[in-house]
Amino acid sequence: MAEKALRFFRPFPFGFGLFYFWYSMVNLVSKCLDVVWITPGYGNGGAHARRPMGRFPGEAAFSMDQHDGLLSEEDRLRYQRSILLEGFGPEGQRKLRAGRVLVVGLGGLGSPALYYLAAAGVGTIGVVDGDRVDLSNLQRQILYGDGDVGQSKALAAADRIRRCYGSVAIIVHEGRLTAENGVGMVSLYDFVIEATDNFESKFLVNDICVGLGKPFSHAAVSGYYGQAMTVVPGAGPCYRCVFGNVPSRDAVISPDEEGTLGMVAGSLGAVQAMEAIKYLAGVGRLLVGRLFTWDGLTSTAREVTLPVEPSCPVCLKS
Repeated sequence: MAEKALRFFRPFPFGFGLFYFWYSMVNLVSKCLDVVWITPGYGNGGAHARRPMGRFPGEAAFSMDQHDGLLSEEDRLRYQRSILLEGFGPEGQRKLRAGRVLVVGLGGLGSPALYYLAAAGVGTIGVVDGDRVDLSNLQRQILYGDGDVGQSKALAAADRIRRCYGSVAIIVHEGRLTAENGVGMVSLYDFVIEATDNFESKFLVNDICVGLGKPFSHAAVSGYYGQAMTVVPGAGPCYRCVFGNVPSRDAVISPDEEGTLGMVAGSLGAVQAMEAIKYLAGVGRLLVGRLFTWDGLTSTAREVTLPVEPSCPVCLKS
């Protein structure tokens, strides 16, 4: 309905009154159906001009059309530095164009990851977050500015990416990923970026992804340090294989207590985006069975080999 309304209005400039009428009707339908529309720019032929989200939050009640992977002349110019890479080329770029990535968490990790995924040309990106922008977020969450304080992170992030990279289709899941909606949401995507800031969510993303056979990138930061690993179900250990169960709250120090340097989160978020790009394009070696750790104070990185846990209950079920 929204698409028809906007198409009807464009050729007939009957003034602000009619525009306001259609705008009101579209928003009314959106609220009644729990639907969010995010509009990628019309500069690339208007592809994916309007995209319904489905029943909140993220149930698989709609058909998510994806980019066909074809590259326009504008695409070839925009992504020429990627296309020139040995082993990547036009085919790698087409794979990114047809790819679908879900970013869970739009904070210090999700912000840079989302920027780089969109800039690289991933065709469809889903964003999940139930928080609102707080002034204290701006020190590290580079998606937002002063004018976004108090706004929905998911909507503000989608608007920022739409304005910067108009050909990317952004799917907004405004709310938290939960055990109830997670399976329907994750099943729509090829790869997941786990960029959350609490253990409960990290274990939940792991369990859902492993159960569905969906690969994902995990990262975490604290203070000057960060870590990342990639889980490809059946090809290596999962997050639960390595870290067991959710620790008690008194056993860990939260970022609110210890602090986080923004550049550390930015570095690890970029690593996560790289893992998604490698997976979609079929290049390089993923961080499967390897924990990458980064010490921002000494600018040193190390790698820890991770074994599969034979008794992992999640892996045994999948």
